Amino acid sequence: MCNFNKQTEENKALIHILMAKCANAVGGANFLLGLLEAMKEKKPNALMFKGCNISSKEVSIKWNKIVFKDKLDILEEVIRSHKSSEDIGFNILENDSEKKKKKILNMVKTLAPVEFTVTPKESENGAGFNFRIFEKIDDTCVTINPIFAAMFFCSAEYMKKSLKYES
Repeated sequence: MCNFNKQTEENKALIHILMAKCANAVGGANFLLGLLEAMKEKKPNALMFKGCNISSKEVSIKWNKIVFKDKLDILEEVIRSHKSSEDIGFNILENDSEKKKKKILNMVKTLAPVEFTVTPKESENGAGFNFRIFEKIDDTCVTINPIFAAMFFCSAEYMKKSLKYES
């Protein structure tokens, strides 16, 4: 998931299109990468930042709900277990343990309403974009939004490779 080189050519093209649209909506790749660097500076994870707002020189990201450590730990575990996956749309409910599945479902219910808004500080740089943590949620399948994963869990190198990719 966070290893761009292990993605299929089709997934690389899809990730490139998604990230390019995001970058164009905030003024370009450098502005988006600047925001990513500002987010990576927040420790232990930007999602737990009480202000629900992180800004770089040109771009800011806001979200509507603080993510607490217990839910973040579950989310990180799920993402870490699929970090080298070649599939960007993996089902996070595919798990052997019913106890683990219940924890994951509980985390999904808690975090599903969280919405992120990324906006450039100067309106002439673009309209910005919105995204959520999960791309698909139903009784048997929950997938993580690739934009969310790239912004909060993948490296800056991943984002650079996805933005520079040419099919």
